[in-house]
Order: sequence, then C-alpha cells, then structure tokens
Amino acid sequence: MALLINDKCINCDMCDPECPNEAITMGEEFYEIDPARCTECIGHYDKPTCQSVCPISKCIIIDPDNVETEDELLEKFVSLQGLA
Repeated sequence: MALLINDKCINCDMCDPECPNEAITMGEEFYEIDPARCTECIGHYDKPTCQSVCPISKCIIIDPDNVETEDELLEKFVSLQGLA
C-alpha cells in the first residue's frame, strides 16, 4: 500500500527529506506522495519514516486507491534501487 498525505498537512517540510525513495514532493496545496515511488519504507526501514516524523496525527495514511501487498512493495523497492 502506498501512503497518502491528506489535507491535515501543514507543509512543515519534515517528511520530504526523510523519504528514501524521493516519493514526497510539494503539491499545489500540500505535500503529496507518488504511489509509484512509495514502498512504505520497506527495504529501508522498519516503518514509514514520513509517518514517524510527521507532527500531525493521522496526516499520512494508507492510500485506499493504491493497495499493495508487502511482497509487491518489496518488488517495487528492488526495482527503484536498480537491484533487479
């Protein structure tokens, strides 16, 4: 599952530099996560770093439109890292 930054985002800039996949960018109103690049930090960390550093509760959530299994996220990690 990719993650999603909702409209609770205050654009604090905490999440963007923490993303190891460079999936987070500034959108028109607030930060956004590219589901094609988000692996929920699988392959990098034990849990998503963006959620860990976000000061707003429930601002970064599972994206219901981009549900993926852990195996699919790991495959995406391998592909993004050029390991395949």
